[in-house]
Amino acid sequence: MRFYFRTHILLFINVLLISCSGGNGAKKYLSDAAIAYQEGNYSLAKLKIDSIKMLYPKSFDEINAGFSLMQQIRMSENIRNIVFCDSMLRESYDSLNEMLTKFDYVRDGRYQEFGEYYPKSYPYHSSLNRNGLRSGVREKGVFFIESIVLGSGIKHNKIRVTSRDGSFAETLAVTSDGLNYRFNTIDRNYEIVRYSGTDENGVAQFIYTFQDEPLTVHIIGNRTINVTLSNASKKGISQSFELSRLLLNIEQLKLEKEKSEALIKYLESRKQ
Repeated sequence: MRFYFRTHILLFINVLLISCSGGNGAKKYLSDAAIAYQEGNYSLAKLKIDSIKMLYPKSFDEINAGFSLMQQIRMSENIRNIVFCDSMLRESYDSLNEMLTKFDYVRDGRYQEFGEYYPKSYPYHSSLNRNGLRSGVREKGVFFIESIVLGSGIKHNKIRVTSRDGSFAETLAVTSDGLNYRFNTIDRNYEIVRYSGTDENGVAQFIYTFQDEPLTVHIIGNRTINVTLSNASKKGISQSFELSRLLLNIEQLKLEKEKSEALIKYLESRKQ
């Protein structure tokens, strides 16, 4: 299949070069483009083709031949991109399968279309026994941190995490319904605020970077509660951060592959 495709391309290029009747300059650019294409240097090939239109606007045969070659370049680019995405996806899924052994998957079918992953190193339910932070990752890769306050409410809406040298990262204030909620049980009151996307504001990256150092979380509301992050909490957040990056990368690779597949279908339809 590959041999047939390559032979077809070489014959196509030879026909283009033989049929051209423009000036020597335009022919040289087209020839250089064809050679670059054969060598897999698609960026250079496209640059040479674009130069024909700019430098030799009346060399219509070469311009038309360049247009036909450009379509072949785009086809080859997208075929190569699909091969690359498939290779990276295989590696990423191998890493994902290994990483997911460190997480519990939680999904309530009554109201959740997609589930969430919680690190086993800092179990989801036991995190409700103390003030502090817990983390998780949505099924499609979106990372989140939740701050938890037990007992008397402080109506907090943001957190700051500081290291021993005074450097820090701070979330934006969260006020949206569903992300900032309070509830009561028989013996306790809870405040839980979820920070995700732009609201999270680099706090996870900060904890991931300084996970081996002492870190303090400042839970900020009507007053501020200071809590030393446990090693388990830092480990859980760091693992969640890594999982999020991997899942988001997988989603991006899948998107790039789908885009290339769609463009190939479009280019093939133009041949008909």
